[in-house]
Amino acid sequence: MEAATCGTGRLPVLPTAQEQARLVERIRHGETTAEERLVELFHERVRILALARTRKSEVARELAQDVVMAVVIALRNGQIRDGEKLTAFVYGTARNHLNHHFRVSSRAPGEDELLPDHAVADPADPIAQFERVTLVRQALTLLNAADRKILLLTLVDGLKPGEIARRLGLSDEVVRARKSRLVKKIVEHMQTLSRT
Repeated sequence: MEAATCGTGRLPVLPTAQEQARLVERIRHGETTAEERLVELFHERVRILALARTRKSEVARELAQDVVMAVVIALRNGQIRDGEKLTAFVYGTARNHLNHHFRVSSRAPGEDELLPDHAVADPADPIAQFERVTLVRQALTLLNAADRKILLLTLVDGLKPGEIARRLGLSDEVVRARKSRLVKKIVEHMQTLSRT
């Protein structure tokens, strides 16, 4: 069988439209060899596409597996109307999975590196919890009402600067700058209090 060359190796040539339709029917009828053929044809193609978009090989590998599994399940359930458009269906499914991945990852909070000098408290310790709450309350009393509102909308309600800006009639830049300044001020105040 002919194969197309790609940067990571050789990919099998995609079947004709009629061969795709037959493959879809075979999968719909539960032929495991047909499912294996689908994986052989599309897994690496989808992985390469995902790698190009995400730039993360582990994420690309997982996305490719998810896409191929979703396609197999859809085909088993007869969810593709035109078997001759199998390739388009696979790439459409890949596009949807990639878009979902980026939507979810853009909402995920950023990760900060843990440094050795960061204090670690046992969350189950009620005395430590009470002390932390007391320190935060003391720090909040230092803020004016508008600053306290920005901080609470950020930390308690989980709103983004743009949403806070609209609620308070401020610009996004002002909210970001004030939030950054407020967080630093609270952290400095709590560090000062915890040292005394």
